[in-house]
Amino acid sequence: MPMNAKHANRARAVAASVANAPTPRLSLSIQSGSAALSLPVSRQRLRRWVTLALQTEARLTLRFVDSREGRALNAGYRGKDYATNVLTFNYPPSPQSPGKSACIADIVICLPVVRREAREQRKPLDHHLAHLVIHGVLHAQGFEHEHDAEAEAMEALESALLRRLRIPDPYASEKPIKATN
Repeated sequence: MPMNAKHANRARAVAASVANAPTPRLSLSIQSGSAALSLPVSRQRLRRWVTLALQTEARLTLRFVDSREGRALNAGYRGKDYATNVLTFNYPPSPQSPGKSACIADIVICLPVVRREAREQRKPLDHHLAHLVIHGVLHAQGFEHEHDAEAEAMEALESALLRRLRIPDPYASEKPIKATN
């Protein structure tokens, strides 16, 4: 099956089954890269957002960093000399657990960038942060947005998951308005 059809089918299936699926087992570590950074939401809310986007057992680290660390990571791993909002680092499953399809990843969120973007986009910080946590968790599970079809599938899934949190569609302004006759 082509990559874009695979992702579109997977996104539809995940969105449709999210309400009825059992909660996958999750080991979650939440870290702050700087003593000066305080989490803008509770650990409980972060865990809820991560769990909502999960479709498989996972061992994840959610690390909140300042601009300096965000920039260094983005430069070191992507060759881009600026801090970005979210980076996801996937790791292969452990050889000690063959047959298990556990998702293992570090998700790095640069809080100063997220705060700036929320302000510029005139949206509540917790809404933007929820979106980026979900985005990072989807990347950890293999979702990508390099091609249009993949991006559409991933965005549709993100929007569906955010709707469950009563958060408006972050892509609504990018979607064409359909004419009604």
